[in-house]
Amino acid sequence: MTADGPQQAPAAGTFRDRLRGAFATALAAAHAEGVLPIAAGDLPGLVDQVRETADPKFGDYSATLAMGLAKKAGKKPRDVAVELARRLPAAPGFAATFTPPGDPVGPGFLNVRVRDDALAAAISAAFADERLGVPAVARAETIVVDFSSPNVAKPMHVGHIRSTVIGDALARILRFRGHRVVTDNHLGDWGTQFGMIIWGWKHCRDDAAFAADPTAELGRLYRLVRKVADAKPEDLAADPSAAALAARHPDAGREVLEETAKLHAGDAENRALWQRFMPACLADIERLYRRLDVSFDHWLGESFFQPFLADVVADLESRGLARESRGATGIFLDGDDKPPFLVRKADGAFLYATTDLATIRWRLEHWRPDRILYVVDHRQGQHFDQLFRTAARWGLPGLDGVALVHVAFGTVLGDDGKPFKTRSGDTVGLESLLDEGVERAGQLVAADEGLAAEERRNVAETVGIGAIKYADLCQNRTTDYVFSYDKMLELKGNTAAYMQYAVARVEGVLEKGGVDRDALRRSAPAITLADPRERALALALLRFGEVLEDVEADYRPNLLTAWLYDLAGRYSAFYDGLPILKAPEPERTSRLALADLTGRVLRRGLELLGIGTVRRM
Repeated sequence: MTADGPQQAPAAGTFRDRLRGAFATALAAAHAEGVLPIAAGDLPGLVDQVRETADPKFGDYSATLAMGLAKKAGKKPRDVAVELARRLPAAPGFAATFTPPGDPVGPGFLNVRVRDDALAAAISAAFADERLGVPAVARAETIVVDFSSPNVAKPMHVGHIRSTVIGDALARILRFRGHRVVTDNHLGDWGTQFGMIIWGWKHCRDDAAFAADPTAELGRLYRLVRKVADAKPEDLAADPSAAALAARHPDAGREVLEETAKLHAGDAENRALWQRFMPACLADIERLYRRLDVSFDHWLGESFFQPFLADVVADLESRGLARESRGATGIFLDGDDKPPFLVRKADGAFLYATTDLATIRWRLEHWRPDRILYVVDHRQGQHFDQLFRTAARWGLPGLDGVALVHVAFGTVLGDDGKPFKTRSGDTVGLESLLDEGVERAGQLVAADEGLAAEERRNVAETVGIGAIKYADLCQNRTTDYVFSYDKMLELKGNTAAYMQYAVARVEGVLEKGGVDRDALRRSAPAITLADPRERALALALLRFGEVLEDVEADYRPNLLTAWLYDLAGRYSAFYDGLPILKAPEPERTSRLALADLTGRVLRRGLELLGIGTVRRM
């Protein structure tokens, strides 16, 4: 593809968007002329195959769609590629390149290079743009993001980190993309754990401990009573106090369920205890969220939906969807010979399934979402599969066309390959996890005598917590990963510390040169890309919008971390290989603009991940 005359920055959309549009036109023309068998529904999947090249020597973007089309058409991939190339409209800013040299389409690939003048113009536009060249989505959706959702009255632990940071990052990214995002912390504030805590309060509480640290004492009661109620011999053998309590109360398991049922039935004593416990529990959780820089639009826990549960079951029964099963009530999704999706126990108590169905109905009525994302552990996959199928059968008003998505994630592991625990075998508390990360980061910055004590503490907090969050987000969310403080705090490799250092490095250049960044941005400097390192950096910067689109497509923040790491590497090659402050004009101003834009993009990218930056490291 070629275009004559001076090039302008793209008016809308990324370079990839515009190139995909050109290929869509070519595909439509080939179909209309009877050259290729293309169904209208296949078009989006085909143009999605226009992506950045794996090797820049073959150009900037590559279209591989001829390979699959050739099989359908009974033609050679090269012949299909020729037909598409003939029908490609002029896409300003692009020029065709070919692989291998001398063969216009090789084995069926169409490779495309962005013209340098268009690349420079697009960088100039991004430099002057508050959104850094990232276009907003053409169609904004309302997206509910349900994440974190800890059980209250228990200290948050390492198991909560993944849902919290992944959900927060997705909410930030979707909001920046231009969607209307509603975040909801669906707290576990009404379940059996409260029956355990209430039973423990009545039988073995420590008033002094509760006065000193309410959450810690409630957590102790929960852990202790759970062992007593479950009555597993191995647990009781390892905990003499639990064993003694179990011996005194052999019916503890049944009594816990009775306390839970009393709470749900409105028993005055149990409701008063619940109301007494909740403020301290919420304050403790909110303090941790502030430290993580995570916030929510709503905190609609299980207790909020309790008044609606009986009606949910009654409605399911009236529609013939739910029926009795061994005294309980459930939906038989897979036939009578398979376990049902239970919505009410034999004793009349409701379940998570009931609450989740009520929540979907309430969200549809009040928020009218296009999508609802549940950022929850992969081990809950069966529950969400049954939940979504039940909701579809229920036929709720407003559900048609709404995407219900389980954004699943793997487990945080220790060096032994098992779920991350303390040396004593306990689950690692989230606060102690953050404390140690900050302490280790503090050791790294302690040697910097140029930092005042308060600034050193701020840097340690930012770097330490950023390291923990980034180490999680840079993983493919569906896989397990091994937690390592040493690796996550390294100043090399794909870590938050390295990324934060890259931002500080940009700041250092601009400060050293005494650059007035506001004046530089107002000056609308011309961009020159004579050196390959300048061009590589510019192209990476302009892919910011593309990577955010890819993150949204599959809800994978690690695509953003990988791109940020690549961008930082390209900036290092640019910084190490080319003079900036000592370069002659117009290169000096152009390179300062590239450096400033890089710093702004890196900072915004980290911000979208919920990770702070520092001025000096």
